[in-house]
Amino acid sequence: MKQKKISAHKNGTFSNSIGFILACVGSAVGLGNIWMFPYRLGQYGGAAFLIPYLFFILLFGLTGLSAEFGIGRLAQTGTLGAYDLCWKKNKLHKLGKTIGWIPLLGSLGIATGYSIIIGWVLRSLWGSFSGELLNQDSSIYFSQATGDFGSLPWHVIVIFITLIILLTGSTLQIERANKIMMPIFFLLFTFLAIRSWFLPGSIEGYKFLFIPKWDYLLQADTWIMAMGQAFFSLSITGSGMIVYGSYLSKNEDIPNASFRTAFFDTIAALLSALAIMPAVFAFQIEPTRGPSLMFITIPQIFQKMPFGQLFAIFFFLSVTFAGITSLINMFEAVIESLQNRFQLNRKIAVLICGTICLSVGIFLEAEPKVGSFMDFITIIVVPFGAVFGAISIYYALGKYEIEKELNIGRKKNLPLCFGKIARYIYVPLTIIIFILGLIYKGIG
Repeated sequence: MKQKKISAHKNGTFSNSIGFILACVGSAVGLGNIWMFPYRLGQYGGAAFLIPYLFFILLFGLTGLSAEFGIGRLAQTGTLGAYDLCWKKNKLHKLGKTIGWIPLLGSLGIATGYSIIIGWVLRSLWGSFSGELLNQDSSIYFSQATGDFGSLPWHVIVIFITLIILLTGSTLQIERANKIMMPIFFLLFTFLAIRSWFLPGSIEGYKFLFIPKWDYLLQADTWIMAMGQAFFSLSITGSGMIVYGSYLSKNEDIPNASFRTAFFDTIAALLSALAIMPAVFAFQIEPTRGPSLMFITIPQIFQKMPFGQLFAIFFFLSVTFAGITSLINMFEAVIESLQNRFQLNRKIAVLICGTICLSVGIFLEAEPKVGSFMDFITIIVVPFGAVFGAISIYYALGKYEIEKELNIGRKKNLPLCFGKIARYIYVPLTIIIFILGLIYKGIG
């Protein structure tokens, strides 16, 4: 079912599937892969955790990612336009059109908090270059940036870099940025993982990560955390991946692209585990997760490691790249919708998005404030957006319409069971994830 390649969107299309996949991987690979996955892998059964995790990655990748890519390409526009298309023949059209703003607000909210955290990463990168990070207590260095207006210059620089990439072009520039930053991320993390292998005592880290504790498979929390980790790791937010789908040629096989995106996202998570946890155990530091792992524990490792300054530079440069590629997607979802809904010039839409993000973010720079803000966004707004997206695509639009789009560009049609899996397994699971997130105060 091949079709002639067309440039359907005014912002252009990705030049090929590699550019598209790298952009999607850049969006998906983020802090959750780096500061959450390694700890959860060891905490919930080691290699046994990978069984439910890989199951959910495959399920969510082929149903959730494919759906968001597909509705974007079908609508030939991003979030707001895509939901308008889903609900236009429904009696609840006005309600659906209004609720469609929520996933978009989720993207803007994540970008607002994320830019602050990537500012902390950029500051740590500078501290690695200067040696300041390695010559003092890492907890003190981190605390200096996490008060009110504590990291304003770094925060501004992160937003500025992201906006420059988006101002100087749309699809082509997004593709170019990811083609540079994502290969470097994988290369540097591979190098760090190899270095961790040769550290004395690193074997304990591998035991923590990979010795299977099969009894954990009988515990509900293992499956819940694997499901949450897989879902949020793939950036299924009901917004960001839709806009990338709208820039995708009709020649491309969307389910195949979704599978490859999920595959490389998983490789990134495993690389992070292999780079971090063996080193944590080699230097007999208590394994942790979240900001304390990245900004306190890991710098302590580099302080003790031969050539630690060089490896600190590699690490924080890699995380900076991963953060900015994710920010590009979050911003682009908002920018495209502003362009489409209000017929704005792209540069004006970029500046509006950046101004809102910075204006709100500067008052959230203190760690407790940004933490509370991100909890609200990631526990309530984003999961709700994902649920709304799943229902909009597979029920309001209908499985036949989305399957027809997903079969374009494929040599062989999707199996007949695809629609049933999507409607009766994937969609209910998004609702369950939303509910469990409220109960557990976050599972992703």
